[in-house]
Amino acid sequence: MTEYKMAYAKTHLASLIREAIAGEDIVIARDDEPLVRLVPIDVTASANERLAGDLEGKVALPDAFFGPLTDTEAGDWEG
Repeated sequence: MTEYKMAYAKTHLASLIREAIAGEDIVIARDDEPLVRLVPIDVTASANERLAGDLEGKVALPDAFFGPLTDTEAGDWEG
């Protein structure tokens, strides 16, 4: 891990980005206190890409979710 002071990071951001892309662990600190880690993003997967089943096992819906709406709920939807 390589730690850089904030002022250095401001003036050398482009080179720090190149280092991070190359796999270096870059940490930016203020007053010797580490604040952030500079890491590359995974550009192989689109942020807008949705995969079928991606939330399987992560979200649970109660059985009542699939039942008919109450009159009040139906009225709320219909306005």
